[in-house]
Amino acid sequence: MNWLLVVAGAMVGAPLRHLTDRAVQARHDTVFPWGTFAVNVTGCLVLGLLSGAAAHGAAPPSLRLLLGTGLCGALTTYSTFSYETLRLAEDGARFLAAANVTAGVGAGLGAAFAGAALARAVWA
Repeated sequence: MNWLLVVAGAMVGAPLRHLTDRAVQARHDTVFPWGTFAVNVTGCLVLGLLSGAAAHGAAPPSLRLLLGTGLCGALTTYSTFSYETLRLAEDGARFLAAANVTAGVGAGLGAAFAGAALARAVWA
C-alpha cells in the first residue's frame, strides 16, 4: 500500500513540476532557471510544513509518503538544479551560476524553516 501512496503523489508532482517550470520560465526573459528555483523552494516549504506537522503528531505516515516522498520527490529536482548551474557556468554566466546555488540553497532552507515554523504555530 505504501508504494501506491508514493506513486499517487508522484503522479501529481511530476506534471506539476513541468507545468510550473514552463509557466514561471515563460514569464522571465533570462537564462536564470527561475522555474526550477520556484519548484524547489515550494517543495522545501511543503516539506518543512509536513515535517513540522509530523513532529507534532499531525501528519500520519501515509500523508508523509503521499506528500513528502511522492509529491515533493517528483516536484523538486536536485539533478536539474545541478545541471542548470553547470550549464550557466559553462556558458560563461558564472555570476548567475553562483547566484543560483546561493539563492537556491538559501531560499530552500529558509522555506523549510518557514514551513516548520508555520506548523509549530498551527499545531503546537
